[in-house]
Amino acid sequence: MTISGNVPKHLVVGARTGFLSAVENNQYLDYQKVAEIIPVTAKATELVDLGAAPMPVENKGTVQARSFIEKTLEVKPTDWELTVHISRNALQDDQTSSLDRKVRSAGEQFLKHIDKRVFTVLNGGDGTTYGLCYDGQEFFDSDHVDKGGEYQTNQDNEYALALSLDNFKTVRVAARKFKDDQGEYVNNNHTQLVVPPDLEDLAIQICNNPQAYDTANREINPYNGRMMDPIIRPELDSTAWHLLATSGSVKPLLVVMREEPNLQASWFDPTQREGGFYYFKYFARYEVYYGDWRLAIQGNT
Repeated sequence: MTISGNVPKHLVVGARTGFLSAVENNQYLDYQKVAEIIPVTAKATELVDLGAAPMPVENKGTVQARSFIEKTLEVKPTDWELTVHISRNALQDDQTSSLDRKVRSAGEQFLKHIDKRVFTVLNGGDGTTYGLCYDGQEFFDSDHVDKGGEYQTNQDNEYALALSLDNFKTVRVAARKFKDDQGEYVNNNHTQLVVPPDLEDLAIQICNNPQAYDTANREINPYNGRMMDPIIRPELDSTAWHLLATSGSVKPLLVVMREEPNLQASWFDPTQREGGFYYFKYFARYEVYYGDWRLAIQGNT
């Protein structure tokens, strides 16, 4: 870390300490429900995973060896930086230290940025802007198939359906029938409903209303009380909705982390107005990628 000798030590310590506190205080953002942090140690690398294990077969006295398939995803973290400054006069005149705290709150912005990027990438999963799934298809696509797997029938996690109780059932049933590369049902439990603010009312009705909201009979809503959890995100298109399986340790999205956000440098420029500027540069290296498509299914119109 490069620290100019003309920056008071207490400011440097405060900037670093306040930054770490900001990270700790914002540890429960939405992205942590849907994304898994993957630490990496290289500028660019391939994530490697094995497909599903074969199911047992009847022993007939001879070896019946079957293989795993290998899944790979090339990842390359992006460099991100945030540089803030504050004048010497402003710091000296600040009686409450509120300006100092404001500068140190820069740490919160990195976590908010990760949070925003995760859901921006999720929203772009029906295109190629943010990359492809490990199988070479768009994350939300009708042609998913694992190359080299025993099961070679295309599978679909992209539906052109508006959000409603009936369409929610259609999509959730389809998600429960996804198969692995061996042709066996994975039976993931998709309980996270991610919607834009435009669909918040419908999402609450589906997840939390004990009765069906869309019929005069008011029959029982089978999804109420089944741990259905709505997440409301403004990054999503106004008609898009996503049903995710997030209860396991593996998540639908991956945050590839090469370097945690940190205070990289600070310096003082006496040539600036108001007695000169103290600068603080924060830096991190990370990027968001798509994980297993079976953990997510999209409805959109």
